[in-house]
Amino acid sequence: MTDLLNVADRLVGMAQGAEQLEAFVARSSDTQVRVYQGEVEQLAVADSLGVGVRIVRDGRQGFAYCGTFDDAALAEAVAEARDNATFGEPDEAAGVAEPDGIEPVELDLWRAGLADVPTADKVALAVELERAVLAADPRITGVESCDYGDSRGEAAIATTTGIRRASRQTTCDLVAYSLAADGDDTQSGFGFSLARSFGELDVAVAARDAADRAVRMLGATKPPSGRLTIVLDPWVTAQLVSIVAGTLGAEEVIKGRSLFAGRVGEQVASPLVTLVEDPTDARSWGATPVDDEGLATRPVPLVGGGVLGGFVHSTWTARRMGTSSTGSALRGGFKTTPTAGCRAVALTPGDVGPAELVEGIDDGVLVQEVSGLHSGVNPVSGDLSTGAEGLRIRGGEVAEPLREFTIASTLQRLLLDVLVVGSDLTWLPMSAAGLTLVVGDVAVSGS
Repeated sequence: MTDLLNVADRLVGMAQGAEQLEAFVARSSDTQVRVYQGEVEQLAVADSLGVGVRIVRDGRQGFAYCGTFDDAALAEAVAEARDNATFGEPDEAAGVAEPDGIEPVELDLWRAGLADVPTADKVALAVELERAVLAADPRITGVESCDYGDSRGEAAIATTTGIRRASRQTTCDLVAYSLAADGDDTQSGFGFSLARSFGELDVAVAARDAADRAVRMLGATKPPSGRLTIVLDPWVTAQLVSIVAGTLGAEEVIKGRSLFAGRVGEQVASPLVTLVEDPTDARSWGATPVDDEGLATRPVPLVGGGVLGGFVHSTWTARRMGTSSTGSALRGGFKTTPTAGCRAVALTPGDVGPAELVEGIDDGVLVQEVSGLHSGVNPVSGDLSTGAEGLRIRGGEVAEPLREFTIASTLQRLLLDVLVVGSDLTWLPMSAAGLTLVVGDVAVSGS
């Protein structure tokens, strides 16, 4: 990463006078493989690099980027950012991050050997996954797709205020989408395996989960409408948590797009709910020692015992709200400016396993998949409506499969009605972890 830091230093050296300059330098290499019926259907290998330059002077901010490390292009990006700043609206909170005295945690996120894995081996692993899914159960009749993906990402940030830091990480994943059939009834399912290195991926786990999720839905029918206890499996809980986390970014609060605005210190969830954003947890897909403004990441308590503790902040949101950055600046790459957001949020697990949770429910629904959840939630009102599928729970046992029903509630009500938090914390390929979650008295609309 030394070469990226050197590029950032060159950019910082182009600052003039009293202006603040931030250089964000990034480089990545990504592979995507999709196979179908033993053959490669899609193969993409992409390399990317570039810089983003922010300049702030007299409260006005300008930004520009370029996709090269060429000296002339770097100088042009700085000049363009400087020019853009003259057209910016004055903002007292504008400015790049300043050192806060917190040192980054050492995280083991980089596997150098990933760069040496032949593309042919990656294709072969995806083909092996497809074979494993087809062999997992006689009712599996096909595979929609089997995908392999990996990424190597590096970034460096330097500023005229004295920040000079870098980070890097590798990720790999296998994902299978299966089809199961019984007569005219066809159901789909998915499974995946995540790792930091190629050799850590587990074909058997991904294949088994893909087959199980499809097979157990065969014969599914619509449930009768009613108010039931629902059990969210980790995949669904993680999606719900990521939506809640999205409303806890301070920029959403400032712009009036959060249902939690003005509620710090209030009871917003069941006392069983504790929610923490922690990018220093290396198990998370979003783990990083440094945020996208160069500040050290750190655990950020969001909800403790059901009480809202605060929000995640970037430098700009912290200045707007009279507090300090939580090391939670995010970017969509070198072409964008930072905002505040979560990258590794999780509920604190309880001490009850998923099987024991189900045993304690007389009448309910285990929800294993939802559709349109993100589009079905209003982040301001909290209103929620989503299609779902899963399994009926009767007398503490999983019963018949259910599909084509709707769950309707609000985020506020779901959080307040949490009855049990499971012990099965599961990190997933998103910004949130999942676990089994029991929520009482939820409206389920079916037949």
